Order: sequence, then C-alpha cells, then structure tokens
Amino acid sequence: MAKIAYILLCHKDPEGIIAQAERLTAAGDYMAIHFDANARKADYDRIRLALEGNPSVVFAQRRIRCGWGEWSLVEATLQAVRAAIEAFPRATHFYMLSGDCMCIKSAEYAHDYLDREDADFIESFDFFNSDWIKTGIKKERLIYRHWFNERRHKAWFYRSLDWQKRLGLARKIPDDLQIMIGSQWWCLRRRTVEWVLDFCDRRRDVMRFFRTTWIPDETFFQTLVRHVVPESQIRLRPLTFLMFTDYGMPVTFYNDHYDLLLAQDYLFARKISPEAIELKTKLGELYAATGRAFAISNEGRSLFRFLTGRGRVGRRFAPRFWETGTSLGRERTLMIVTCKKWHVAKRLVDQIGARAGIPVVHYLFNEASCALPDMGGIQTTLEKRTRHRRALVRMLFDLWQTDRLVICIDPTNIDLIQDFYSDKSNVRLLHVDCAFSDDYLLGHARRVGLAADGTPQDVLDRLLPTIRYDIRFEADRLRDADFDGFHRIREEASPDENALPLARFLGIPFETAREIAASDHLFRD
Repeated sequence: MAKIAYILLCHKDPEGIIAQAERLTAAGDYMAIHFDANARKADYDRIRLALEGNPSVVFAQRRIRCGWGEWSLVEATLQAVRAAIEAFPRATHFYMLSGDCMCIKSAEYAHDYLDREDADFIESFDFFNSDWIKTGIKKERLIYRHWFNERRHKAWFYRSLDWQKRLGLARKIPDDLQIMIGSQWWCLRRRTVEWVLDFCDRRRDVMRFFRTTWIPDETFFQTLVRHVVPESQIRLRPLTFLMFTDYGMPVTFYNDHYDLLLAQDYLFARKISPEAIELKTKLGELYAATGRAFAISNEGRSLFRFLTGRGRVGRRFAPRFWETGTSLGRERTLMIVTCKKWHVAKRLVDQIGARAGIPVVHYLFNEASCALPDMGGIQTTLEKRTRHRRALVRMLFDLWQTDRLVICIDPTNIDLIQDFYSDKSNVRLLHVDCAFSDDYLLGHARRVGLAADGTPQDVLDRLLPTIRYDIRFEADRLRDADFDGFHRIREEASPDENALPLARFLGIPFETAREIAASDHLFRD
C-alpha cells in the first residue's frame, strides 16, 4: 500500500504546521519539513520541540532563506526531499505541500488513489510551445542569468536583464534538455525522486543553469522528471486543487467551500484561509476517516469562472472585439434571433427558412459544429468567425445571393449584436423569451460544467438562483440596450400573440408568421 512522505515548505503559523504534521503522520504517512530561514527562529524551535518525539517527522538538514521566484525555493525542496529519502525508506510517494494546503480526501482514499495507478503526477508542458505563461517575460527566464529578485530589487532585476540583452549575453539551454513548465505542486514515486536526485549529483552543469533562471520552481522538477521518466508514466496534472484569479493571485477557500472542495478530483487543496477555522477543523478530521465515500463532480473551476466572470454588476469580462471588419451593405437586412435555449431558436429559424424562404444559419458564433459552406477557411474555427464576423456574414449574403439573412446569436454576446447594429446595413433583433424550470437549469449547469451528477444538493440550491438571475439579466440587458427593430416572442404567449412581432421582424404576412409561431413543439424541451 502507498505510504506518502509529504514535503512541507512553510514559513509561518507554527501551530498549524504542528497540527498538519501530527494529522498526516497519525494516518501512517511521513513528513519532511523545511521552515524558511527568513522566519523567526523561535517559531522554528517551537515546531521542532513539539515534533521531536514523532518518528515520522524529519527536518531539512539546512534551512534556506527563500525568496519568491528564486532558486532558493528549489534548493529548500531538495533539502527536504533528501532528508525524506534517507529517513523514510518505506515511503513510496513524495508529495509537495505548502503550509496553506489541507487534505480534501481521507488517507484511505489517497492511498487507494495512488495504488491504482503507477505514475507520477506533475504538470510538465513544453516551455516554449505551450501557453502556460500568461504574462511577463518568457524565454528571458532561461536564456539570461538572474541574480536579483524582481520583487525586492525590481530596478536591478530589469537593469541586469537589459544589460545582458545589450551585450548579447544570452546563453544556451543544455542541449539534451527539453525545458518544461508547470505547477510546483507535484506527487512523485520514490524511484522517480531517486532518479532526479542522482541526475542532480551527476549533472552539475544543469544545476548551474537552473540556479540563475527565474522562477525555477515552475521548471526544474517539471523538466527533470520528463527527462528521466517515460512520458507514458506521467500524468500531466497535480493532485492539489488550486485556482488563480484573472490577476494571477491564488484563490482562497473559506468555511462555505467544504462541500465544493470534497467534490473535486484532488487529494489536497490550496489555499485555505487562516480565518476559515470551521473549514480547517472539518478537513483536519477528514484525513483520519475510514469508509468515507466521495462523490466527485469536479465543477470547481468552471463554477469559479462563471461566478467571477459576472463581475460587480454582472459582466466584468464581456467579449471585446479588436477589428471592425467590412460592411454588410446598406441594401441588406440581417435578422438576429437570440435565445438562451438553442434548440428552440434552431427550430424557429428552420421553420422560417422552410415557410418564409429566407436563408438561415444557426449559432455560427457560438457553436463550432454549426454547418457552414466552405468559404476559404474563414469558417473553420469560432475564433476566425468572430474575428472576421462582418466579412463572414457578407460572404454568406453573397454566396446565397440574397439581401435577407437570419442568424442565431446567444444572448451573452451583446457586444457582437451591438457591433452588427453599428453597421450600415438594416439590422433587426428578435428575442425568444422562454420559461426555465429548475430541472432545465440543472441540466444546463451540467452541460456547461457548472455542476455534475455528484454535485451536493446545497451547492445546487445556491447555484440555481444565480443561474436564473443570470438569464434574466441577459434578457433585461437586451431590452435596455434600446435596439432599433427589437421584437420579442414569449413561450407563454399564444401563436396569435407571437405572430405579430414575428411578422414585423421578418417582414412577412401575418398568416405566414402565425404558421411559424404555431409550429409543433416549438418551445418543447
């Protein structure tokens, strides 16, 4: 059975570290602790005194002064790993933790999880070809030497970088290494750790290279593990659940996140708020639990993106467009059908095409599989369609030799609708207002990844009103935008009531509009 040696890097909260060590080792696992040399010696002495009688705890032989982005973080990790390798010969796995991490599964579950798969869990993506780095310098992290900390000595950091660029002091990356990048929170098998340490002892040139790279804790182990272990034995994911905001800051978890954390497909979570006493207590009791079943729904990240994306008043991160594109033409009429229930809009526009003879297209800016003719490649991806939206629609007008066209757009894309309204063509908008039952909203949440079959009921109860408000907000925003030629049909209205706005929207006789509005199962889910 798996036995885990936890590698704990920490610099504060001695009481929390003591509790974490006692909790994890009580279940039969081990821990190697590195306590930052920048921290108070009194705190370190307090931890050592409290844990000196615990044979399953060992301390790094040398304490390192750690700085964010520096080699010192890797050096501290290596110190703790070497101590664990020597002290715990029965350890089968080595798991990186910080003082802000806590278990979100039981020890029994964690051991079974690791026993089921003979693999290393570590993010390891190509440094140059992946988009793992979102902001800041990229290749400069490696090809130039970094002696100054960007946070403490910002001026000297960038001055040194500029001098090296001016003097042409770029260096080569070791020829036999493919530099990889990923999260520093990994779980490695014993033999993998031994191979990495052996590589470190043999390859002093590689060690010298990484000592002066920037943020090596995101590249060192990620590169070396991929170098010494076959790709088939690496799972490109950490076992620690963590999320980042759009500003690059880690998301902090609080008391009301307990059920959400347990539902994620991870063994630990980072970061737990120091103020979340109730959460820490419940998670602390969890690790020793036996016979505990966990319903994995794994909706945490999509739920976070949905809720934070709504912003302070609803939509802080709306889509933006950087290109105006070409005009559709003054003599042409673009009719936009917007509806949250895509299947309803598709039925409606199909009836429009069949009964009114107007060319129609489904959700061409929302659905990658939307059927479109070959237009030289512009139609191949959603990104291309959106970027060249006016050119795309103009080509559809030209291709079908028509002056009228009906398309579907999701209500969330109000910026897209506004962009078409800014064109010189005649644009009309039809909002199809549907009723939304709780069952439909739950199905919608599952389809878009906000929930899963195993999502706890109390999470669903909190989520449903938010989704319902979100849909209502989109409908209100369409009406408040004061679009010219805005029309609305409703699920609760009769075919006669819906026929009039539909006839005005399409510019067709009332009788034809009523036939469309009276179509069988138009609003059926």
